[in-house]
Amino acid sequence: MTTPIDTSRQTDRTKTFRQMHDRGCWVIPNPWDVGSARLLEQMGFRALASTSSGFAWTIGRRDNHITLDQCLDWLRTLCASVDVPVNADFEGGFAIAPAEVGANVGRAVQTGVSGLSIEDSTGNASEPLFDRTLAVERVKAARRAIDDSGTGVLLTGRSEGFIAGRPDLDETIRRLTAYADAGADCLYAPGIKSPSDISAIVKAVAPKPVNVLVSGSFTTVSELAELGVRRISVGGALARVAWGAVFKAAREIHELGTFSGFSSAATSGEIEGAVSRPRPSS
Repeated sequence: MTTPIDTSRQTDRTKTFRQMHDRGCWVIPNPWDVGSARLLEQMGFRALASTSSGFAWTIGRRDNHITLDQCLDWLRTLCASVDVPVNADFEGGFAIAPAEVGANVGRAVQTGVSGLSIEDSTGNASEPLFDRTLAVERVKAARRAIDDSGTGVLLTGRSEGFIAGRPDLDETIRRLTAYADAGADCLYAPGIKSPSDISAIVKAVAPKPVNVLVSGSFTTVSELAELGVRRISVGGALARVAWGAVFKAAREIHELGTFSGFSSAATSGEIEGAVSRPRPSS
């Protein structure tokens, strides 16, 4: 039996999340489990976003190979584990047809999330993006589902061309502006790195906010702020950093029989202090 969410808590966090998109440039990091979420919250990040890849790896799956129910269960757990707003990486809505996307979004907004994104990638290498008309209808369906729910969850429209083998700036802008017109509150084109491309997108969808994915050292928060970017996410990058440290230390043990990889490890006390939360008073 699913535990009902605290709707007043969701309402407060969603209001805060929406207000955050009105000004400034801020980072919304992507935890991959409860412990990393609590660590990031403790560090002072004002909102968090789930990562489809990071979560999938924790359960031994490839990215885009989790089920709808697994995603929903994870979102409930994540939202209940922290006090800051959570944005859901909801992949492509776990469906193709707009009506089914809308039904799934209707379930997702009941998990406690304050934001949710819908992608336009198909997973088919020969046709990596949905037809633009269909993609717009999928965003409209997500918008209707959110409006019908009365939750006020913030909708992000994502165009995946730059990470799906179709790095066409003009087409990306056409799609993002169409998603904005269809009701997306925030626009996002992962894979965009050029300052001129980022600036062009920001101007094209203004005054709606733009999210930029940073998974390498090609820019800084201040540089993106100068370009007018509102929100910066890191996708599965933090999870990859953690996995990279494990790969390095484990390979050293296996291949050399030495343990110097442990020298950079956090102490148990540091970790337990980050992941523990005060027990509610009785």
